[in-house]
Amino acid sequence: MLDPTGASGRGDVTRVVVVDDQTLVRQGIRTLLDMAGIEVVGEADDGEAALAVIDATRPDVVLLDLRMPRRDGIWVLRQLRERGADVPVLVLTTFDDDTLVLDALRAGARGYLLKDVTLEQLTRAVETLAAGGTLIAVSITDRLLRAIRSAPSPVGVSAPPSQELTERELDVLRLVAEGYTNREIAGLLFLAEGTVKNHVSAILLKLGARDRTNAVLRALHEGVLR
Repeated sequence: MLDPTGASGRGDVTRVVVVDDQTLVRQGIRTLLDMAGIEVVGEADDGEAALAVIDATRPDVVLLDLRMPRRDGIWVLRQLRERGADVPVLVLTTFDDDTLVLDALRAGARGYLLKDVTLEQLTRAVETLAAGGTLIAVSITDRLLRAIRSAPSPVGVSAPPSQELTERELDVLRLVAEGYTNREIAGLLFLAEGTVKNHVSAILLKLGARDRTNAVLRALHEGVLR
């Protein structure tokens, strides 16, 4: 199913694509996000349709279910990465299986929420990802940590051992792990936003990580964050 409704032209409104194989779920999410002032610009019910809708609408955030017929959510994430697409993807699913969580994050998801979240939590997650942040539901964090620390390699990435982070870099990394954007981190730490960006770049380099989410996963696996 493909339902690109196009851009609204309102640059101040966050634009979202919803990918879920259940029509009622998609309609419910659309209604809720509309109440929160977030525009759903497209819908898809499987992976291949999702890629078409994302290409057609260029959303700010994609809400993605993992279990779908034909092409699933992990396939979508991998395809987006191969294409070099930088659209933030928030996994929204009923499944909290450790393997699925890790697979999704390794494949490029920037957020992971279960469908029992409140509208406020969903809205905050969407806005966080749209602003460049990351977010993982608190309800799965502890189990995720155990899964990461028991993994045979650092979250599936071949990289040299990480260099030691400075205290300020650790401060920044902790806030990144909590889902804060660069602008929010700058406000919390009384730094310029450009300085925070420089710290994030240094963190990625030292941890051998490709993005913010992967940096958090590596830091958790290596015990840099606790």
